[in-house]
Amino acid sequence: MDYLWFLIQPFRRSPELVGAWRPFDWGQKEALKERLEKFTPSNPDVTNIKILLAGQIGAGKSSFINSVLSAFQGEIVNEALADTSSSGASHSFTTRLRTHRIRSADADLPYELCDIIGLEPEKISESQIDDIVNTIYGRVKEGYEFKEKPITSDDEHYNENPSLSDQAFCLVYVIDANTIQIAADDKIITEKLRLIRRTISKNGIPQVIVMTKVDEASPLVNNDLKMVYRSKKIKEKMELCSATVGVPMSYIFPVKNYHNEIDTNEDVDVLILKAFDQIVRSADGRLRLGAYNV
Repeated sequence: MDYLWFLIQPFRRSPELVGAWRPFDWGQKEALKERLEKFTPSNPDVTNIKILLAGQIGAGKSSFINSVLSAFQGEIVNEALADTSSSGASHSFTTRLRTHRIRSADADLPYELCDIIGLEPEKISESQIDDIVNTIYGRVKEGYEFKEKPITSDDEHYNENPSLSDQAFCLVYVIDANTIQIAADDKIITEKLRLIRRTISKNGIPQVIVMTKVDEASPLVNNDLKMVYRSKKIKEKMELCSATVGVPMSYIFPVKNYHNEIDTNEDVDVLILKAFDQIVRSADGRLRLGAYNV
């Protein structure tokens, strides 16, 4: 018995699963890119589908936007300003609502990604939740500066009568794979995300999780990005995300954002494009139902 126990320990300790737990075609980059470049919103009154990104400070919201742009343009793009400081300071580099139009090498594409202020666990207030919900419903105009209190109807950036194009049709939670855990601060963040989820779910707004920095969270994946769906650690973190935030596993996508690279990479691109494709499909599915009844 002791000898058998000794023999099976390496398999128990192995960070690698026997096979990929989620089938993934690593050669689908060009097909995904072409499909997204040819995409047309289902509602003719909407020229650009708006998607809102939310998440904790430092999770990589702005870096994800840059990575999407980079994947389409075939070169590293840094349009969305990201805080790349290693000082560990807990503050959001994004302070105003800014919308980023997604472009390919040839033309603008019918997508807009909205970058908002990062969630801060030490001063997580209801105003942050209110501003996120108001932005989803199209009540917040471009350039609004996030404050301690939520936007009010007398603010110049308040949109009293949002059109269909003003509304966001998918909420993307950007979560750092390194920080998703049952820690005090993280519980505050995930509870607020769950509250946002409950608030907007009544209107059928789809929610997707983009789990960033998977290469930092798993040495196996850091050595080979293609091992992301064979990593026990990444699978466990995705399961934890699903349980704590309440988003199904099929709507959670692990990615590596571009950070210090000077050239794009096929494997990085295909994970980014696959996540973005699901986000777009989810958003367009909700768009078919029309405006929110709020």
